[in-house]
Amino acid sequence: MNAAVRVSGARKRTPDTARSLFRAVAMPAEHGGWGLTLEPGLLGLLVAPSLTGLCLAAAALVAFVARTPLKIVLVDRRRARSLPRTRLAARVAAVEVAVLAALVIGAVVLTEHPFWAPAIIAAPLILVESWFEVRSRGRRLVPELAGAAGVCSVASMIVLADGGSGRLAAGVWTVLIARLVTSIPHVRAQINRLHGRPTHQLGGVVADGLALLAATVAVGLDRDLAAGAIAIGAVVGIQRITARGPVPRPVVLGIRQMAMGFGVVVVTALGVLASAS
Repeated sequence: MNAAVRVSGARKRTPDTARSLFRAVAMPAEHGGWGLTLEPGLLGLLVAPSLTGLCLAAAALVAFVARTPLKIVLVDRRRARSLPRTRLAARVAAVEVAVLAALVIGAVVLTEHPFWAPAIIAAPLILVESWFEVRSRGRRLVPELAGAAGVCSVASMIVLADGGSGRLAAGVWTVLIARLVTSIPHVRAQINRLHGRPTHQLGGVVADGLALLAATVAVGLDRDLAAGAIAIGAVVGIQRITARGPVPRPVVLGIRQMAMGFGVVVVTALGVLASAS
C-alpha cells in the first residue's frame, strides 16, 4: 500500500495507487485459503447438488473474501485509527456482507430441510479465529485450524439442505477436517524449513495420526466415505515422502496442496455416489 496514502491521504491518488489500495483491502492475502474455502462447497455439491447448496457454497466464498476488509476495519478500530484504507474497507465489507446475507436468505427460502446445526457447531471455531485475527495473530496454528474447520461445515450444511442423513453430513465434515489436520501443519513445517526455522518432527507425526483417526471416524459415521478415508491416507503418505526432499517454492507447495485437496474431494464424492448407485 502506498505510504503517502497510508500516512495522510493528502496527496492525490493515481489510478495505480487506487487500484493497489483496493486490492489490499478487498483481496485475501492467503492464497491457500481459496482452495480450503472452495473444497467444502464443491464436495457438498458433488454429493448433494441443489440450488440451496449452490447458495451456501457461494456464501462461503463471499464470507472468505469479506473477511479481509472486515479484519482491516476491526483491527484499525481496535487501534483507534481511521485511515483511507479503513474507510474503503468499510464500504467494501458492507457490500460483501449484503451479498452474503442475500445468499443465506436465498438458501433458507429454497430449502425444505433444516441445515443450521453444523453452522451452530462451527460458530465457536469461527469466533476463535476472529479473536486471533482482530489481534493480528491469525497466522498461528490454532486460528488457522479453527477457521478452516469451521468453513468445512458448509459441506455438511449442503448435504442436510438436500435431505441427506446426519451421519453422512457429519462424515463429509470429518473427512475435510482430517485433510486440514494433516495438511496445515505440513505446510507450516515446510515454510519453516524454507526460511531456516526449526521444525518439530513429532508435531507432524501427531498431526498425521490425528488425521488418520479422523478419517477412520468418518468411515464409522458412514461407510460410503471409505474412499475419502483412503484418499486421506494417500495425502499423509505423499506429504511424508515429499517432506524428506528439498522444499519447493511456496507457489509449487500451494499448487500441490490444492491438487491434493481437490483430489480428496473428488475421490470422496465418487465413493459416495458409487455406493448410492
